[in-house]
Amino acid sequence: MTLTIQFRKGLGLAALIILIDQASKWWILSTVMNPPRVIEVTPFFNLVMAWNQGVSFGMLNSGGWLAAWGLPIATAAIILGLGVWLARADKLVTALGLGLIIGGALGNLIDRLRFGAVADFLDFHWAGYHWPAFNAADSAIFIGAVALVLETLFESREKQ
Repeated sequence: MTLTIQFRKGLGLAALIILIDQASKWWILSTVMNPPRVIEVTPFFNLVMAWNQGVSFGMLNSGGWLAAWGLPIATAAIILGLGVWLARADKLVTALGLGLIIGGALGNLIDRLRFGAVADFLDFHWAGYHWPAFNAADSAIFIGAVALVLETLFESREKQ
């Protein structure tokens, strides 16, 4: 089976996201948050150190078997499914969206396997409300999902 240009671009983007994510986490853990503290960068953005054992927004954050083994296994299965989708992708937007999601998921999976939790450190806030802390991998997953949704919406409009 020959690898399509879309597949190679999606995998390349996934590799770049893993590199950015892991490098940023290494820098935060080894330098910036040593010792852990809150660093006010702007009136609406802080650097913090948070460990997420669960999924998005801290759901299932109680730990236990599900966080230790179930989430990494489920993440690996999802990544494999997305990889199959990527191999079949015939549009660049699809390939790049999937590459962002796969790279972000792998970046967070590496954390789960290394530390038992995902390192989150970006903290946006406004008027006393703090968005849950996140990282570069989470951002890539979000952007990739938005790209796939927008592509689907615009594709369905074109067909009408």
